[in-house]
Amino acid sequence: MWGIRVAVVPLVVGILGGAAAPAGAAPVAPVGGLTCRGAGVDPGAQVRYRTEAVIDAPLDVIWKLQTEVDRWPSWQGPVTSAERLDHGRFRAGSAFHWTTPVPPGTGIPATSLDITSTVRQVRDGSCIRWTGPAVGEGAHIDGVHVWNFARVKGGVKVSTEETHTGPQVDADVPRATAILGAGLEGWLTDLKAAAEARAR
Repeated sequence: MWGIRVAVVPLVVGILGGAAAPAGAAPVAPVGGLTCRGAGVDPGAQVRYRTEAVIDAPLDVIWKLQTEVDRWPSWQGPVTSAERLDHGRFRAGSAFHWTTPVPPGTGIPATSLDITSTVRQVRDGSCIRWTGPAVGEGAHIDGVHVWNFARVKGGVKVSTEETHTGPQVDADVPRATAILGAGLEGWLTDLKAAAEARAR
């Protein structure tokens, strides 16, 4: 699910990330949205954010960090626990459960969100798409999260796009979008720092 921070890990990561909202955060136009094996984010969602970063590290290092879900808490501050619910290769059908605190000012009464994400599409070293609900006391957010990875000059361009739907986020789309954006920006910042440190 979000880009969580409350993103639906990315779902939840988007909304839940503790980073400050990017200046001027605004919904990203769906034109040319990210896809994985032809599937993208929720086209009907009002809350949507897309961002990218170039990471100066080998693709295999970045991919391993992103897909070794059990280790997310070691490099992502907002993720307090993460557990794969299946074994073996990260593949379509893989599922994972993770938790993240709800940042102040979201209007969500829960102190943390429980997220169960399921990988819907994946192409090794190229893209991932997962979906899932983030649930907390008085909150239910459905997220769709897409990641793309491409070798470019200077490293690997990591692009991510996530959408959220649910009564809590639909009630205040600008705020929910800013929160999602902060979460996704924070996730990319953490991924870049961890990958570049590991590559040194």
